[in-house]
Amino acid sequence: MPAEWEPHEATWIGWPHNLSDWPGKFAPIPWVYGEIVRKIAPGEVVRILVNSRAHQARAASILTRCGVDLSRVEFFPFPTNRGWTRDFGPIFVLRDGRRRVRRPLAGTDGKVAIVRFRFNGWAKYPNWRKDDAVPERVARVLERGRRKDAEILFHARSDGRDFVLEGGSIDVNGRGTLLTTEECLLDPVTQPRNPGLSRQKLEKALAEYLGASNVLWLGRGIAGDDTHGHIDDLCRFVGPRTVVLCSEENASDPNYCPLQENRERLQGMRLEDGSRINVVELPMPEPVYFEGQRLPASYANFYIANSAVLVPTFNDPQDRLALGTLAELITDRPVVGIHAVDLVWGLGTLHCLTQQQPAAPLIE
Repeated sequence: MPAEWEPHEATWIGWPHNLSDWPGKFAPIPWVYGEIVRKIAPGEVVRILVNSRAHQARAASILTRCGVDLSRVEFFPFPTNRGWTRDFGPIFVLRDGRRRVRRPLAGTDGKVAIVRFRFNGWAKYPNWRKDDAVPERVARVLERGRRKDAEILFHARSDGRDFVLEGGSIDVNGRGTLLTTEECLLDPVTQPRNPGLSRQKLEKALAEYLGASNVLWLGRGIAGDDTHGHIDDLCRFVGPRTVVLCSEENASDPNYCPLQENRERLQGMRLEDGSRINVVELPMPEPVYFEGQRLPASYANFYIANSAVLVPTFNDPQDRLALGTLAELITDRPVVGIHAVDLVWGLGTLHCLTQQQPAAPLIE
């Protein structure tokens, strides 16, 4: 699985429609999506999942009014339960020569494939079956017109059963190291994805399907995280040897101890080549509440697109520090803030709603 900063062919998103994700606050959400697409589209195609022709027409109208060039947008009529494409959408990989991909995706040289992990609504919600079907539907569209005997879709299995994995639960450096949390992938009680599957078997599956020969396990995620410990609200790679890790200064905040423990873990960890990890602190905003509920506001939920790094902001004094920190670390594209106070009421922000499709490598 390539790193997120490597070139993309496209970004996939699911246009919002589920009112229960933003109860009482849905009206501004499509406009936030419009701004996100406006920032991504100059550098890559944006592929948008829609439920119907009417849903597509509403999305196109908002995008046009936001100044998006619709020639940079492609719509796919794949119904979804929700719009959190990071977690249920196709996870793309580049083949490494051991697992042949005999037929190319449309517009590529054949080195890109989809790993079909299963999605079960974060082991929490009952309505997830439309979302779970999306990777196979994407694969069928992208392989249309190719030979019928070839495949681009690989079904991830471990211990004789389908492997459940959300894209937000992992982060990779594109060199063989993968970050995740014990709270998300190993907890057998609260929101179990693969009950009974050991750490060793999980690591074996991550190595086989994502090329992750080196899995680094952090502990707990942040307060308010509905996913029970996704790494993309906590710690992210910004380069092959560098991560940003959320840091909380207020010792009375529920995030203080878990984030301190994760920093201690990282200090003892090594990358795939045995070298130390460069750990840079990323501040946390002041806690964001709505209707008495703590929300998972985190600057770590940024998305690295071809043309910009999109960072959630929260009308907080730490916004400037977070943007500056990321701008010092990612210098080959602008770092742009996206207002996310409304968006985070859905219990996710920018990384949660996007999924990158890597560009196929050039043939030398």
